[in-house]
Amino acid sequence: MSLEFIGIDPQTGDDESPTVWVDQEKKELVLQGWKPSPELEAECAALELPGHAVGIPDTEAVVRIPARMVDMIREACDVLERADQLR
Repeated sequence: MSLEFIGIDPQTGDDESPTVWVDQEKKELVLQGWKPSPELEAECAALELPGHAVGIPDTEAVVRIPARMVDMIREACDVLERADQLR
């Protein structure tokens, strides 16, 4: 896997590092964030939405990303779109 680093939370401390990467090969965003509280994770798992199974599969996770990182996530989306347009 070849990850392209996009950015890290500008307010990150020594113990925290919410981060955004792009995986060009798989055309995916890769996000590192904080683990949610058990209550938030339970709330997400309990949601019943069309096309969305109740619960969180073992292969998935809920993560929290600070809103101040929205520009980094947009940049990561732009990187993926540009790469896709070149093909």
